[in-house]
Amino acid sequence: MNEDQVYLEYILDCIDKIKEYSQGGKQEFFANSMISDAIIRRLQTLAESTQRLSEELKANIPDVDWRNISGFRNILVHDYLGGIDLLKMRNFFSSVSGAKNGVEDDYLSNSILVPWQSD
Repeated sequence: MNEDQVYLEYILDCIDKIKEYSQGGKQEFFANSMISDAIIRRLQTLAESTQRLSEELKANIPDVDWRNISGFRNILVHDYLGGIDLLKMRNFFSSVSGAKNGVEDDYLSNSILVPWQSD
């Protein structure tokens, strides 16, 4: 398994975990610091993981706004004391979550050329 595969699978897992953690909605997010910390941490590592994907893989999945995803990591990491805007975070996750289906479809159907398919 190469690095792209490891990171892509981790990104997809993060999306699933965030969906699971956020089932209680906005109220639980603000009331339960373990939930909010877990969601924010997953968003950070998800965004960081996109920076580690090869340019070849990103070029083969052009529907995903890779630059926006990796840029959001900087907001989460550097603006944590300024308060993280929940609406921005929700919009960000919605865009990432929406892209998940396309990535999974391409990844699972082998309709995109990714380096590990020849392994």
